[in-house]
Parts: sequence; C-alpha cells; structure tokens
Amino acid sequence: MIQVRIEKENAKYKKIKIIGHAMYDDYGKDIVCSACSSIITTTVNGILSIDNNNISYMVSKKGMTIDVKSEDRTTQLLIKNMIKLLKELSGNYPNNIEVK
Repeated sequence: MIQVRIEKENAKYKKIKIIGHAMYDDYGKDIVCSACSSIITTTVNGILSIDNNNISYMVSKKGMTIDVKSEDRTTQLLIKNMIKLLKELSGNYPNNIEVK
C-alpha cells in the first residue's frame, strides 16, 4: 500500500511523505502507482518551474519526501490540489493508497 503522510503547521503544508507500493498489479503495470507518480511529479515540477526554492524533495527506494519551504499562496494551492487528487485516488482504490 502507498502511504501518504501530510504534515501541517499553522494550517500550512510543511512536509509530505510518500512511501510504499500500491500492489494493485506487477511493477510496471500498476495503474495506481502510475497515477500517484503522475500526480506528484506534475505538482513538484509545476512548483519548481515557478521557483526552485519553494520546495525541496528527496527520492529513495522507499519513496519520496517533499519539504515545503514556502508559504506563498500558489505553492500551498498546488500542494493542496495534489493532496485532493491523491485522496480521490485513495477513494477509488482504498486497499492500495492511504492519505493521512
């Protein structure tokens, strides 16, 4: 299962951790992992295209951690949208992705 953990401070997003594998299908064929990766990659690239200093991220074999360094409205809205999309995905695939 993919686990998404969200950390907020003063109603602002600060850190998002994504770990695990959806286990919906074999690696390379898993539509849940693919959707999750697409949502996250699009969001990260969008934020970085606005300002490279708004977030930092680290990818490992276990998953990904996004540190939100900016409280500006655009960055926060893009992160909020990413989380909304991940929650929608978890609603459709509750055995494969969990957002907390």
